[in-house]
Amino acid sequence: MSKRKAQDQNPNSDFCEFLSELAEYEKNVSRQIHKYNAYRKAASVLAKHPTRIKSGEEARKLPGIGDKIGKKIDEFIKTGKLEKLEKIRGDETTKAIQQLTRVSRIGPAAARKFVDEGITSLEGLKQVQDKLNHHQKIGFKYVEEFEKRIPREEMLKLREMIMEKIAEFDKEIIATVCGSFRRGATSSGDIDVLLTHPSFNSTDREFDKKALLHGVVDTLSKGSFVTDSLSLGDTKFMPFCILPKAKEKIHRRIDIRLIPNDQYYCGILYFTGSDEFNRRMRQHALDNRFTINEYSIRPLGSTGVPGEPIPVSSEEEIFEIIGMEYKQPHERNL
Repeated sequence: MSKRKAQDQNPNSDFCEFLSELAEYEKNVSRQIHKYNAYRKAASVLAKHPTRIKSGEEARKLPGIGDKIGKKIDEFIKTGKLEKLEKIRGDETTKAIQQLTRVSRIGPAAARKFVDEGITSLEGLKQVQDKLNHHQKIGFKYVEEFEKRIPREEMLKLREMIMEKIAEFDKEIIATVCGSFRRGATSSGDIDVLLTHPSFNSTDREFDKKALLHGVVDTLSKGSFVTDSLSLGDTKFMPFCILPKAKEKIHRRIDIRLIPNDQYYCGILYFTGSDEFNRRMRQHALDNRFTINEYSIRPLGSTGVPGEPIPVSSEEEIFEIIGMEYKQPHERNL
């Protein structure tokens, strides 16, 4: 997309760009996760704002944008750049760490260790692949493909294929594609699939969850759909797949989780997001003496100790219990 088109769709795209760059620096180099979250949240808020922000003072009226970010917006409006970003971009160690952390499963600590050893680029990493673990080798192999977003049209086709193969193994399995796709995004970074089975309960020690997931894995792996696997456990499978008839043969990441049926709807709610929506919903629940996580919703007693999980059979029930108006997935993009 051209810069002109981006600005037409998002009048604050240049602010979002520098905030996102600062966020990546805080996550991968300085490792200040609270700053990463703050920059990321501010970028998200500005991306959804319908009109051009004309000053830091105007920006500070929006939720999640404080004095420091407001001053950066003023500096950018006045000078067209940020002194902090200029310094970051000019630092060789920073540039090297940001290059290496492009590889999935190479985090800031591992990247800094490589830099200390004189490995400062992906080309340098290519020469020392024996130092990489299995996950990092897969991440390196597909680094450029993983950075490409998955268009919604392709996501729909991937979902159709995944659902068909799951039903081929066991028609009773319930599967939902969550994440930004379920919220209606036009593109996504990967595919999050939650699975459950009516017979799988969190208190049932006899149910063979490993056999169920591995049966799904074997069915998905037939043919040329699955090309590699990052990990496979009793309840989680992380394959890389290619649509057989795709115009462009790009490997896509899939995260498949098997969870108990009695935890399924709390799981769907959590993994659909967004992060900010989940945070607000958890706070609303606490205000009404309930606690919610990806596993359950529980009442809070007079001492603040959570009680037993409340059985739920839909997301709507969770909203109703805490006295919150139900929001469709596409309304959760905060």
